[in-house]
Amino acid sequence: MMGFIRKTDLRGRGQALFVILCLFKLSSVTGQARYSVPEEQAEGSFVGNIARDLGLDVARLKSGKARIITKENRQYVDLNRDKGTLVIKERIDREELCGKTTPCSFSFEVILENPIQLYRVTVEVIDVNDNSPSFPKDETSLNIVENAPAGTRFLIESAFDPDVRINDITKYILKPVDHFKLEVQNQPDGGKAIEMVLQNPLDREKEETHTLVLIASDGGEPHRSGTVRIHITVLDINDNAPVCSQPVYKAEVKENSPEGTVVTTVSANDADTGVNGEVTFSIAHVTREVKLLFEVNVKTGEIKVAGKLDFEKSNTYQLNVKASDQGGYSDMCKVIIQIIDENDNVPTIQLMSFAISISEDSPLGTTIAVINVDDVDSDGNGVVKCSIDSDMPFKIESSLTGYYTIVTDNVLDREIIPEYNITVTVSDQGSPPLTSRKQINVKVSDVNDNPPEFDLSEYSKTLPENNSPGFSVFTLSARDADSGQNARVSYFLEEKEVNGAAVSSLVSVNSESGVIHAVRSFDFEQIKSFEFNVTARDAGSPPLSSVATVRLIVQDQNDNPPQVLYPVQIGGSLVAEMVPRSADVGYLVTKVVAVDVDSGQNAWLSYKLQKATDRALFEVGLQNGEIRTIRGVTDKDAVKQRLTVIVEDNGQPSRSATVIVNVAVADSFPEVLSEFTDYTQDKEYNDNLTFYLVLALAVVSFLFITCLVVIISVKIYRWRQSRVLYHSNLPVIPYYPPRYSDTLGTGTLPHVYNYEVCRTNDSRMSDCKFGTVGSQNVLIMDPSSTGTMQRMQSEKNILDEPDSPLECWTAPTNVTGLVTLLCFRFSFCGCSI
Repeated sequence: MMGFIRKTDLRGRGQALFVILCLFKLSSVTGQARYSVPEEQAEGSFVGNIARDLGLDVARLKSGKARIITKENRQYVDLNRDKGTLVIKERIDREELCGKTTPCSFSFEVILENPIQLYRVTVEVIDVNDNSPSFPKDETSLNIVENAPAGTRFLIESAFDPDVRINDITKYILKPVDHFKLEVQNQPDGGKAIEMVLQNPLDREKEETHTLVLIASDGGEPHRSGTVRIHITVLDINDNAPVCSQPVYKAEVKENSPEGTVVTTVSANDADTGVNGEVTFSIAHVTREVKLLFEVNVKTGEIKVAGKLDFEKSNTYQLNVKASDQGGYSDMCKVIIQIIDENDNVPTIQLMSFAISISEDSPLGTTIAVINVDDVDSDGNGVVKCSIDSDMPFKIESSLTGYYTIVTDNVLDREIIPEYNITVTVSDQGSPPLTSRKQINVKVSDVNDNPPEFDLSEYSKTLPENNSPGFSVFTLSARDADSGQNARVSYFLEEKEVNGAAVSSLVSVNSESGVIHAVRSFDFEQIKSFEFNVTARDAGSPPLSSVATVRLIVQDQNDNPPQVLYPVQIGGSLVAEMVPRSADVGYLVTKVVAVDVDSGQNAWLSYKLQKATDRALFEVGLQNGEIRTIRGVTDKDAVKQRLTVIVEDNGQPSRSATVIVNVAVADSFPEVLSEFTDYTQDKEYNDNLTFYLVLALAVVSFLFITCLVVIISVKIYRWRQSRVLYHSNLPVIPYYPPRYSDTLGTGTLPHVYNYEVCRTNDSRMSDCKFGTVGSQNVLIMDPSSTGTMQRMQSEKNILDEPDSPLECWTAPTNVTGLVTLLCFRFSFCGCSI
């Protein structure tokens, strides 16, 4: 028992017994306090130190957000958390709160959070003498027959004082007392019956009316009183008073009975006859509330329901029914009406404390909510049972009377169920039972317990070679079952080396979108595939991650033409294949060998004969490139055969290479030599080459003439200068025009037209050389050199002196025999070109 406070001494035996019962009841419940406070206290008046009495400190009240919870519509007491005290919030009227019920108290709960603690506080309201006794009427009238005997009693309506105990009415005083005396009798129900007893007979002839004053006084300090004036009219003789059939009537009626429901009927008999024997019934000595609930038929004495009966407000009513005759005589009977409870109140559910969300890693037994249930019905109608759905990871436990807590009973997983709608069901045991439901929504807050997950652990994607830098390969995506920051995924490229280069120099990944870009252009012939790892990491604390392996395969494009390996095309030389004239059909002349560095169908090669001197003589194998005869060789076939073979790949679009194969149809090398000497002058050369040769000759001629004019001019100029210097007797300084003598070989002509001409001692010797390549039927020769040498020989016979000095001849590239001949003539003329 904590914080039990009494501020005033209890008086009376009944009060002491009540305190003992309260102490016995509270001793079984921890966390309770009791205070006493007089009614009508001013707002802010001190009630008690709740922190001290409950063993709490003020800091706990603040951190726990202590507050008062009351089931009543009005809150009389407020909590000062800064001081830990209870103070009056609004005026307390004990009579309004409890009526005549003693002791008068009200209860409320003090609740704290983090952790949740609940305390029950009871405040007893002490009565003060703030109400004066009052009679139902300020004046009342009595008709008394003149021959009423001494000792005749007249019932007077008692006064009513809302105060209780010592502040209630303690005495009545009647003035004057010439003919009447006052007797006050205690009733079994605690009320008082006020009767005037006639002491001296009345004489209507002497005094027809009398006026008395009845004073009711209470025992409070200061004393308060109320009065009523009694006007007595003396009547003629009516010597029989009505008599009720029974002094006490008992009846039962269900609450919520409709108006007009008959409760019971009272009756009375009067021995008089006529007017003096007519009895009328009325309800007397009851409160205004009771008069609004019941009514009595004046003639028949039938009592009916006149208002709404509520068992929860009052379960018993007592009516005083007065039977009166016309002569002023009356009798009083009591009607005790018992209200039968009906199950007409649905159980109530009040949410005291509630957690909007709960972490998914909360331990078992974590409190979600505290609820209060109540049913104002009585007996079985007021017994309630509280439950929640059984398929949820929660359970409901009972704490204090009428209070339940909802706690976790299983592991929570936000990724499976992100929120719960908990339905609290409360049912009473009435017939039929009444049920109330309240739904509580609890959201499960996320913790970072799920790493990002890729759809696959390994990805394989292709991209075409020769891609542009920044090419988007594909998008890598990882999902995280968490929410918020815990589900925000970023992507990172793990560094590694691929063929000696960092993987970041090959690809990049967008950290936000996961798009993988190619950093550079890829060449299938250099790198065909590579692998790297991408890490997906969330933004939780601590972060979680997962890794996916990506394999990029470079897809070959047809970006390389075929390359001919054989026959080899040597600079200015010609490769000729020998075919004997005895060759038969299908004779293998040679084989064109080509490769393609691409792969797949881009490297599938096919061979076709594009041009041929005699198409009816040769054919090329489509797949193997073999050149074979398609008929027998005859003597009519030309010795010189020129074949153009095109090699194509199977790409889209296809690429090709062309190779020229020279075939000599002969049985011996001398026969071939005579035919191939002037081969370079063959008309197979296209007309464009002839045009270029003519153009080159014109340019060289123009340059030669220009240089000749410049040289002659320079010589004349030097000759004239020397003459002037000679006649002037001045020292002679030789002067050479710019670039007159060019030992570096630059000359006045462009470099491409400078030639150094030499001759051998025996100019008649031929510079032609014959060699064998691979086999006897392959002839390699230099047609340019041969033609040049032949022209040199003819020039030598015309221009050379018999005893000319030893010179050597070095030919440049294969320009033309004519240009070489021209330069050769220049050298014999003594010009330095």
